[in-house]
Amino acid sequence: MRYIDCFNHFFPQGLWDKMLATPGTSADIGARMRGIPAIYDLDERKRVVDLFRKQKNYQQVISLGMPPLEALGEPAAVEDFAKLGNDGMAELVAKNPDYFCGWLASLPMNSPNAAKEFERAIKNGANGVQIHTNINGKPLDEEEFRPVFEVAEKNNKPVFLHPSRTASMPDYPGEKKSKYEIWWTFGWPYETSTAMARLVFGGVMDRYPDLKVLAHHLGAMVPYFEGRVGPGWDQLGNRTTDEDYKSLLKSMKKRPLDYFKDFYADSAVFGSKPATECGLSFYGADRVLFASDCPFDPEKGPGYIRDTIKILESLDMSDEDRQKINYKNAQKLLGIK
Repeated sequence: MRYIDCFNHFFPQGLWDKMLATPGTSADIGARMRGIPAIYDLDERKRVVDLFRKQKNYQQVISLGMPPLEALGEPAAVEDFAKLGNDGMAELVAKNPDYFCGWLASLPMNSPNAAKEFERAIKNGANGVQIHTNINGKPLDEEEFRPVFEVAEKNNKPVFLHPSRTASMPDYPGEKKSKYEIWWTFGWPYETSTAMARLVFGGVMDRYPDLKVLAHHLGAMVPYFEGRVGPGWDQLGNRTTDEDYKSLLKSMKKRPLDYFKDFYADSAVFGSKPATECGLSFYGADRVLFASDCPFDPEKGPGYIRDTIKILESLDMSDEDRQKINYKNAQKLLGIK
């Protein structure tokens, strides 16, 4: 059995060094990132991958970690970060093919040149692109971001949605910040689900019908809330009097639930078997890709890889479906040999 781990994170050395050396960005990287060597130390990352590489025929597709590049400065500075990151990713994959079989581009999404950088990254070998669920507070269905989706569809490159939410977004209107890391535990799945809904109801999925979007963490809240997404949103407009959502519903080409079924998802659910079963039941074996979200487990690298493989191996499914989830869907979606 082969395992292609399609969604986990690493910083190329050049980008990591520049981020730490740039005034203002070091704090945004956060103590947690700096405390996980496997996200910036190549030797440590190889050590983690080697725990599974030969025994499980295991490789990784790499993308940048948090924070989003667009949160690190003005467009010109972010363009430099993106170029450095994408060139570094391409070099890592080229020099370490036994460990890394693909990479996702990162873009200066606060710059009008984001689509141009995406085109450049594709020419340099990018297998897809990672976009965060909001762009400095702006929703993804804003017109200014459409060129990025156009490039993705035109080049048959998937968009991987990564949640982005911080403690600065309070859980209650009367407070100034989110407490107890609720912004992460419950906020990130909400953030991803909200971004998916904006792509659906904001017309992005209709405008780009061949666009392929993968929602991190097994589609976030959507599988568990199938009843609300399905029969619930079939009644769109019944709860709203100040906007004509009923006309919007009639204008859509498909039932809302069917749009959400068209997303792809990954298996990175932090070692939860019930969540894995729920997500697989909703999306089916053709649209779920193996991913671990390495290296953010308590062991700082191998934990989520080991736990996710163990869960997938324990599930009752056909060999054909197992191969699709573990590597064939990644090959097809990302163009990996």
